[in-house]
Amino acid sequence: MKFRMHALEPASRANGPGLRAVVWFQGCTLHCARCFNPGTHDLDAGLEADTEAVVQNILAVRGIEGLSISGGEPFQQPEALEDLVRLVRQTPLSLLVFSGYPLKHIRAMPRGPAILARIDVLVAGPYIEAQHWGRGLLGSTNQQLHLLTNRYQLGDFQSIPAREVIIHVDGSVTLTGISPFPRETLTFNEPP
Repeated sequence: MKFRMHALEPASRANGPGLRAVVWFQGCTLHCARCFNPGTHDLDAGLEADTEAVVQNILAVRGIEGLSISGGEPFQQPEALEDLVRLVRQTPLSLLVFSGYPLKHIRAMPRGPAILARIDVLVAGPYIEAQHWGRGLLGSTNQQLHLLTNRYQLGDFQSIPAREVIIHVDGSVTLTGISPFPRETLTFNEPP
């Protein structure tokens, strides 16, 4: 199934327990103030991807224990999200999904219960800058970590780094994880 994808990171330690692949969905209309990843908001940006091809790429990565799905807002492409988690659930990999929607809102979505039934962990709720937290996969204190299966315990989330910088062989850099600071305190220097 086709969907809009922002990026795929084959191996990350800052997006859930253990070493994980990460898929960022493209597109988000929630526009949380000071979002850590505003480049994922434009519904038409990113690239067209196929759920089966993405899963094949993920399965080719050695040593990962799961897939984390973030965005953008994955639940704004519910058919593709459901297909992706269905395909991954057929493998030994664990599934963690980040969403700006609260759990009760996701449960009320037409495809919400089917998606929730296939994932191990949901990080839910909008980022609220005034409640910034920046650790344990939670950007702000209103967000909630929901353990939907018994695969993980709360202690599994204590040693996850808040963020990481990944330098790729082609020289590109990925900054990922949860911002340890409210966004206005971060500064990025452009190369000369």
